[in-house]
Formats: sequence, C-alpha cells, structure tokens
Amino acid sequence: MNFLAKIVFRNILRNRRRSLMTGSAVAAGAMAMLLFGGYVAYIFAGLETRSVQQNGHLTVFRSGYFLFGPGNPAAYGIDRYQDVMALIGGDPVLKPMLNVLTPTQSLVGIAGNFSGTADASKTFLGEGFIPSDRDRMRQWDELRTGSKVASDGRMADADPNRGLVGFGLARMLELCAPLKLAGCPQPPAARDPAPPAGIDKDLAGLARQDAASGAGAPASVPRLDLLAATAGGAPNVVSFNVAGVERQGVRELDDNFVAMNLQLAQELVYGRGEHKVTGIVLQLKRSEDMPAARARLLDIFQQHHLDLEVKDFGDLNPFYGQVVGMFSGIFLFIAMVMGVIVLFAVVNTMTMNVLERTNEIGTTRAMGVRAGGIRAQFVTEGMLIGVLGTAFGTLVAIAVALSVNHAGLTWIPPGNANPIPLKIDMFGKPALIVGTWLALVLVATLAALIPANRAARLSVVDALRHI
Repeated sequence: MNFLAKIVFRNILRNRRRSLMTGSAVAAGAMAMLLFGGYVAYIFAGLETRSVQQNGHLTVFRSGYFLFGPGNPAAYGIDRYQDVMALIGGDPVLKPMLNVLTPTQSLVGIAGNFSGTADASKTFLGEGFIPSDRDRMRQWDELRTGSKVASDGRMADADPNRGLVGFGLARMLELCAPLKLAGCPQPPAARDPAPPAGIDKDLAGLARQDAASGAGAPASVPRLDLLAATAGGAPNVVSFNVAGVERQGVRELDDNFVAMNLQLAQELVYGRGEHKVTGIVLQLKRSEDMPAARARLLDIFQQHHLDLEVKDFGDLNPFYGQVVGMFSGIFLFIAMVMGVIVLFAVVNTMTMNVLERTNEIGTTRAMGVRAGGIRAQFVTEGMLIGVLGTAFGTLVAIAVALSVNHAGLTWIPPGNANPIPLKIDMFGKPALIVGTWLALVLVATLAALIPANRAARLSVVDALRHI
C-alpha cells in the first residue's frame, strides 16, 4: 500500500500544472458549498431564533382558531386560561422543558387620534401580551445567533395603558411630530374638511366622552382611542398611550400593528365579562424538545377533555418554511453544479493521464501487474486529487468565514425591519464540513473510475506498441 501511494503521489507531481488545475476545481467546489452552506445555516438559525423569540415554540389555541379565528378572535377565546396554564406549567414532563409560559390576546379594531388638530383613524391588528414575559422570550438564543433583544422599558406590566404601534400606523395617525420620528412625513396641508363618516363619527364621539371623563394620557405622551367590538357584540373604547414605534418587517403589518398590555387588550375585547385569551405560548429551552412537548400537550388535552389544539412556530409563520425550502433548493442546485464541474475536471485529467502513460501501462502489465492493480492506481490518483483539493478548499473557506464573521457586516433579511449581523455559520455545523468533504472526494473517485477502467482493459501488446 505504501508503494502504491508513492507511485500515485509521483504521478500527480509528474504533471503539476494539470493536477493543480484539477485540484483547484475541486477546491472551488468545496469553497462554494461550504461558504453558501454556512450562510444558509446562519439564515435558518436566525429565522428560527426570531420566530421563537416572537411566537415561542408552541402555541395553544381553541380548536378552530387557526382556520377561522383570526377574523374574529373574541369568538375563539380560551375559557379559564389560568387553569390551563397551571395544568401545563405544573406538568412533570413539560415543566423541565419550559423557558416561558405566557398568554396572548389578538384583536382587531379601529384606532383614532383626535387630539389637538389631528383627526385620523385607521383599522389596526392588536397583540396583547405580558411585557415582562415578552422581554424574557426575546432573550432566547439557543442557536447563538447574537440576536438577543434587550428590553427598552417602553412597556411595563405596571402600566397597562402604555404600548407601541407600527411605524406605518404612526404615520397614518399623524403621530410623527408627537413621537419625534425621523423620516416620517407629515400629511399634506390641504385636507378634506368633511368630518369622518360612519364608524369614525362614533369613534370620535366615544373618544370625546372618554376625554371628558378624565381618562387620558400625560401631556408628553400621545394618546390614541381604540375601538373594538366586545365578545358580546357591544362597542367598547379604551385609551391607549403611545410610548413609541416598533417597526415591522412587512409593510402590511407595519401599517396596522398595535402592541399592548394583555390587561388592556382583555378589557377592550371582553369588557366586564370573563377575560379570556387567544393563545397560550410555550417557549422551550431547546428546540429539540418540540415533538415531545407537543405530544405531551395533546395527551393532557385529551385526558382533561379540553377543546384545544397546538401549533408550532412553523405553522404560524409559513414564511419560515418557504425560506427554508427555497434556500435548501438553491444549496442543492449549487452542490449539483459543483459536483458536475469536479466530475468533468477529474475525468478530463485522468483521461489525459491514461493516454500519456499508455506505454507505461503496457510495461507495468508485462511485469505482472494485473488489471485490478492498474485500475486501483488511477482511482487512487483521482481520490488523492479530491482529498487534497477538498482539504485546501476547506481551509480557504474557513479563512473567508472567519474574515466575514469578524468584519462587522450587517444586512436586512426579508421580513426584518432592522439590520442584523452577516455571518457564515460553518463552525457550528460539522456535518456540513464532513458531508462536503466526503461528497467531493466520492465524486472525484467515481470520476477517476471511468478512465481507470479504460486503462485496465488495454491490451498489453497494443499498449506497448502505442506511439
């Protein structure tokens, strides 16, 4: 075996330029697959982290909400949700898995700004939550993406009337000046003097009654009046103090988003009736526990005859699955292209080697070496070129990844409103490195097998008289 290795290595060095070009093709394939694979791995980790920070791993809904509830959240509230949360939080199987267990309330309604000279209203999509729980959820970073979100203190459990709005909604409700928002244009000077019609009149009237009753925001904090129909169908209005904006990555959501305290959301939706919630969010310590946690939840609901269902963050965020599928397809396409390039490069090089060494092959066969020995020699040459090329490409890819990761580059991915670090996550994915190395070495070895078979089938007499 040592003798064969020496012969193979000397044959590779015999035509250094050709071997170098073939090895460079293999190295380029390894670099492309590793760098793009590391980039894709970082995108997947970032998407999962942001989804888990916002929506948790699993969310419990009343049966039917996922299909029909978003249009009427009040009709799909979870009854006695505190008991359900106690049941989940106290379960001996689920308790060690849980990081955060918190309720949420979704709602739709109309937001109006009738303070001072402003007279604007807009439909909104509201999300009610417990601020301290959301702050804890945003610290989850199991995949070490560095995307933890620190609490800015604009929302607090002790101040239920204070919340945030989307940047687009703030612009439409003429909150740019009160909130001192940069890049937020003022409405045109010429405005329709006609008063709002229909529901806007009712909202303005309710707002004036609310202001007259003494409820309102401090002078330094802009105030909105939120109108929604209660679960019983009656109109209800509450005062909402705008502490600032929270940009959303999707414009449609940014133009309608309102984040509020759970207590205020329940007051708006249920009034004096029983307060319910739309969902109960479970954020786990590890994503690997999701299947076990989901199965345990379903068992609990079945045992206690609860009409509830469980959805994971992938169900709630179809964009996540679409991005994973798209980038997985792109990576597969790049891997196939690189594999074809390596295949043809090695076949061409080994074919030229066979043609140039035909006399040598005949002499070797005449000395007693069998066809299998000739085949093994050329296959080993191809494999060694693959090993050396892949090893060099891996080292260069590691150097490039380290440079990018320490360059402080940022980008704004789809669905994000703020820039995040740009990184290549190769080092946390040993399967990517090992898989790329094995795949390219295998392709180079199989590519060498084609000319190696041709060399092994050469007639000894024909090979010796080849000119």
